[in-house]
Amino acid sequence: MTAAPSLPAVGRTTFVGALLLLAALAGCKGRGGELVVDDSVGVTALRSPCPIVAIPEMTGDVTTLSAPGRRDADAIDVTAAITNLRSTCDDDKGQTVLRTEATFDVLARRSDTRGARRVVLPYFSAVVRGGNVVISKRLGSIVLDFADGQERAQAQGGAGSAVDRAEATLPANVRKLLTKKRKAGDTDAATDPLATPEVRAALAKASFELVVGFQLTDAQLAYNATR
Repeated sequence: MTAAPSLPAVGRTTFVGALLLLAALAGCKGRGGELVVDDSVGVTALRSPCPIVAIPEMTGDVTTLSAPGRRDADAIDVTAAITNLRSTCDDDKGQTVLRTEATFDVLARRSDTRGARRVVLPYFSAVVRGGNVVISKRLGSIVLDFADGQERAQAQGGAGSAVDRAEATLPANVRKLLTKKRKAGDTDAATDPLATPEVRAALAKASFELVVGFQLTDAQLAYNATR
C-alpha cells in the first residue's frame, strides 16, 4: 500500500487520540487470530489482523440547509445518517492480503415532501494506520430517491480495503514478549507489557482501520459539532 495525504479537516481530528489498545484487541471475525496475551492465570486475548470498521466521530450524520448562513430548525432541508455498518474479512493465515468489504445503510428524511426528488450525498472511505495515519482514501456517492409526498428514503453504500497481512501482524519479538509466562515473585510479574513504549508502538503500527463517513463541508462539520 502506498502512503496518502492525511484526511482533510472533515476527518483528521476524529482519528487523533484513538485508543490503540482497543484498536489492537478488536477486529473482525476470522479463522486465524493472533495470540496477544496469555498470563499465569489463564487470561487470553486474540488479536485479528483484520482492520476495524468504524464511523469516525461527527461524520456519520449530515444536514443540508435550505438557505446559506442559516442554522435554525426551519432551514433544515435534508438529514441523513449512516447506520447498520457491517463488514466481512477473511484473515485465514494463508492469505497474504487481507481484504475487507463493508456495507452500510443511509437513512434520510426531507422537510418538504412536495414532488419527486433525487438527493446525492458524498461519502468517503479511508484506511487508517495506528489511529492517525491515512494510508488511502476514496470518495463515493449515495443516491437517495424520494417519491412525491414521501418524507423518508433509504439507500445502501459500500467500501473496501486491502491490507498486507505482514504489515498487520505483530513482530515475533513483540509476540514473544506478550505471551511470556509470568509468575508471582518474578521481577516483571507486575509489569504490563502493553504499557511499554515498544509494545504500544508495535501495536499501533500493526493496527489498521477502515473508516466510513459523509464527506462534509466545513459548514456541515461545524453544524454537527455544535448542534
